[in-house]
Amino acid sequence: MSPPVTATRSRIAVTGSTGRLGGQVVRALAGSAEHEVVALARTPAYDGGGKVQSVHTDYDDPDSLRTALVGVDTLVFVSSDGEAARMMTHHRNVVEAIVASDVAHVVYLSGLDVDLSSPFCYAYTNGTTEELLARTGCGLSVVRASIFTEFFAGLVARARPSGELRLPAGDAQVSLVSREDVARCLAALATTPTGRSHDVTGPVALGMAEVAEVAERAWGTPVSYVDVPPTTFGAELAASGEDPWWTYAYASLFASIRQRRWEAVSEEVRALTGRAPSAPSPW
Repeated sequence: MSPPVTATRSRIAVTGSTGRLGGQVVRALAGSAEHEVVALARTPAYDGGGKVQSVHTDYDDPDSLRTALVGVDTLVFVSSDGEAARMMTHHRNVVEAIVASDVAHVVYLSGLDVDLSSPFCYAYTNGTTEELLARTGCGLSVVRASIFTEFFAGLVARARPSGELRLPAGDAQVSLVSREDVARCLAALATTPTGRSHDVTGPVALGMAEVAEVAERAWGTPVSYVDVPPTTFGAELAASGEDPWWTYAYASLFASIRQRRWEAVSEEVRALTGRAPSAPSPW
């Protein structure tokens, strides 16, 4: 475990600053006059009104990463996306740049499931990245986020035409958390690091039948949960035109859900931000 770092006026960089999560982190940090904020992205586009410096970086370009991190005290490392093998390459490039640029502290966005033996493809990626970061010797604070409510809403939306929520989740539960809550936790740790990991979840864990009930109330039409076999789920995703990689990623996620790896509920959102986490909103 890395020791806590005393927060002072510092230069804070955020990767993925034009993304749905990274952008919220930048906006949260830009509201403070006590820190310089550097928004890192392949195509810098953040307009911070003079409070944010936009800098070009590319996960595939180690030189751009090293250059961008020179003089940075704290890096909010929003994990990359896409195929796990390429994502792991991106993460190794970032870790090497952190070392080369002498970044003092990293706030890393990880996942609730980081067990290297998990069936979930990104559990291995996040778990391995945490290990790489721990070996750098820099300070490290980690947000292990549960499944994003907004992401899960896309899966739930598939149930609207038929009224059947067809997912291979068994009777497991998930503690869905909003991107906004995760972004606020990342920003909080960037300004007041703890040097430890935090399981960041929503306020409750819901079973799929409860998720279907929330959708039914929101849509005003009957919705029922159907626990389909994993093979059926994969076939239905493929038949809908889903990309083969994402079909595998979804299937591996639900294999992890069935093993009850996403049920934990914590008070970390309130502890880090002073505000309670948002309840899962209607789909």
